[in-house]
Amino acid sequence: MGTDMRQSFFFSEVVTPQQKLYDGRLFPAVLSPHPNASLHHSLPLAVKLQKQWLEALLHQSGAILFTGFPVSSASGFNDVVEAFGYEELPYIGGAAPRTNVVGRVYTANEAPPDQNILFHHEMAQVLKHPSKLFFYCEVEPRSGGETPIVLSHVVYEKMKNKYPEFVERLEEDGLIYTRVLGEEDNPLSAIGQGWRSTFLTSDKSVAEVMLLKKIGRRKVILTGLWSWE
Repeated sequence: MGTDMRQSFFFSEVVTPQQKLYDGRLFPAVLSPHPNASLHHSLPLAVKLQKQWLEALLHQSGAILFTGFPVSSASGFNDVVEAFGYEELPYIGGAAPRTNVVGRVYTANEAPPDQNILFHHEMAQVLKHPSKLFFYCEVEPRSGGETPIVLSHVVYEKMKNKYPEFVERLEEDGLIYTRVLGEEDNPLSAIGQGWRSTFLTSDKSVAEVMLLKKIGRRKVILTGLWSWE
């Protein structure tokens, strides 16, 4: 692998108007099929052959947008994800209402379209969260539907510069969230999963074991409620 991150056998870095420039790098990096690549029709194979190059680009840019590749179904998208060879993290403890489509592919969020989904760290409320996320659009919506992304360290630096005392308090004292889980899902909320869907069980005792061992919470004896550990 050369020192020039733009060098690739199967991918070409392109520029789009929506990209931002941070520390001399475009965010996100945008890749299209290389015009001279004999394997440009097979994105999973290209990923396998140039995984190291892609990971280096991801580390430098923070995100990669693949565009112009013939991936036309959820199954094809799953093949691309599998080509990276990453260990799958089960969706246990999440808040978003989702349905498994095929393999590792889930719907992103099944809340009504009028619900805003704010910037967040995926699965930040659990002890073990994913190191990488993949998104795919099979059918473009008539309006809206964008998945905005942001570099967390840039947000942190801006907050620290604008609200230094507040950030210092967060770093010293931490932050506590309270989430109430019903038995059933709330289809009107973007974080509306009930405890049955959240922990993939209808047995409350099993859910409590997951709360303790996998999510990192403890039961408060006086109230009987579960709290952050």
